[in-house]
Amino acid sequence: MTMDSPTQASRKTLAAVLRHPHAGALAAGGLAACGFQPLAWWPLTILATAWLIELVARAPRAMQAFFVGWLFGLSHFTVGNNWIATAFTYQAQMPAWLGAVAVVLLAIYLALYPALAALGAWLIVHRLPGSRRRREAGLVSRVTGIGLALAGCWILTEWMRAWVFTGFAWNPLGVAVLGPYSGQGLALLTPWIGTYGLSGVLVLIGGAVRSMAHGFMGAAGSARAGWGLALVLLAAALGAQVALPAKYLNGAEGQVRFTLIQPDIRQETLDDPRNYEAHFIKMARLTVPQDRGDRRVVFWPESGLVDYLRDGYPERYYRQMTYAADPALARERIGQVIGPYSLLLTGAVDLVIEDQTAIGARNSVTAIDWRGSILAGYSKAHLVPYGEYLALRWLLEPLGARRLVAGALDFWPGPGARTYDLGAWGKAGMQICYEIIFSGQVVDPADRPDYIFNPSNDGWFGSWGPPQHLAQARLRAIEEGLPVLRSTTTGISAVIDANGIVREHLPSHVAGRIDGRIPPAREPTLFARYGNMLPLGMAVLLIAASVVARRRHSAYPHA
Repeated sequence: MTMDSPTQASRKTLAAVLRHPHAGALAAGGLAACGFQPLAWWPLTILATAWLIELVARAPRAMQAFFVGWLFGLSHFTVGNNWIATAFTYQAQMPAWLGAVAVVLLAIYLALYPALAALGAWLIVHRLPGSRRRREAGLVSRVTGIGLALAGCWILTEWMRAWVFTGFAWNPLGVAVLGPYSGQGLALLTPWIGTYGLSGVLVLIGGAVRSMAHGFMGAAGSARAGWGLALVLLAAALGAQVALPAKYLNGAEGQVRFTLIQPDIRQETLDDPRNYEAHFIKMARLTVPQDRGDRRVVFWPESGLVDYLRDGYPERYYRQMTYAADPALARERIGQVIGPYSLLLTGAVDLVIEDQTAIGARNSVTAIDWRGSILAGYSKAHLVPYGEYLALRWLLEPLGARRLVAGALDFWPGPGARTYDLGAWGKAGMQICYEIIFSGQVVDPADRPDYIFNPSNDGWFGSWGPPQHLAQARLRAIEEGLPVLRSTTTGISAVIDANGIVREHLPSHVAGRIDGRIPPAREPTLFARYGNMLPLGMAVLLIAASVVARRRHSAYPHA
């Protein structure tokens, strides 16, 4: 009995796997999600992407390619967004098992975007004029063309995912190649190509892996010729991911002193009125100034403060306040807590009043100085569907659906990114919780801030949500060249410099504070100037390159 050579064995193994493309697509999607935090097994994301390119290249029909992409997305988003199910365990008005259903239903929708990317790549290669001639170039040529086309289409569909139906931009593929806290990894490219462009780069690396595999298995023609180039590109990319040194922004520190607190207020007690005063006292003790004359900005998280701080509401709405039915007294107490010459930026809730009745609420950041004066207020623009408002309320509420955030009033969106000049405390941009994930939408381009404050309540996101949230905040820092300061109820709170390096952090479920100086901003990056025009232009170039590559292979099928 003769033994198969390694090449023959590899071919047989690949043939066995490819006999079940639908199962393969499901497996690849789940493996790709393992590159996200907290696992951070990014090589699996690259291998899974290479697998997806192979499956799309081998699809005999357009709808087969679409279905392969959809199955990939179904498992990819189910695994990556599993933390959403945890949120339902904190909502007594709905059964916890509904969380698992919600994760799958969301994945069914989100999977349409990888499906459209796969369909678009397949059509570009197979349905453009002259596709019959180009098919003569064989599978290797299709892998090359579809790898480039899929990278371009992935950028386009991921960008669409960020705004269609208000958008859900969580876990762009490129976040998998963000380095550890002390480094950037391949995310060092994001100042020039943005997060969606970084996702395209990851798909290109997957294409290089696939070309290497064809070369290893002795594929004819251009695979052998391109194998060496693919190896060089892959080695350079992986070297950047693993070995590039991490540097602070020249070790520099800014001028503005800060105190950032994480009170570790657990989600199961957060909305219990019996704990409101205890929560305030806990935050106050963490805030006590080390020097009573020290000018600083203090950062408190989203959801930590329940007091209504603004005047003018009907008296009945103030009765739930922890201190007194008077917002002026509540602000005065805050001023005493933060100390002279200090400013507090805190998450808060503002009401929308009409005819002496609250008809809505706003998830806000309020700036209060040591005299108890409100200097600024920002309202969250990107609200969480079914978290902060119940879409299709007229239909779903009679069926028993409720918002995940406690309360009967829907939150109303604010106007979008704004910069607030706080004088000696710097120019602050504010992004509350979930809205930090939207690439190109976190900074007012007409009025660039010195830093971004990102208060959050990640206590209902399980163990996977908080590290994923932090990773996406780091990408915003790198893209925009701005430091990001995150204060959260339960973690992970962090000080992120303008290179995306986590200088200090407080892990989950630890109460504590971070003191220091806000890291300086960089000069505006290319992305800060041109935004998502850069990755969209990159997508067009990749699609054009795929067309050129296919035409070259049709003209020289044995080159």
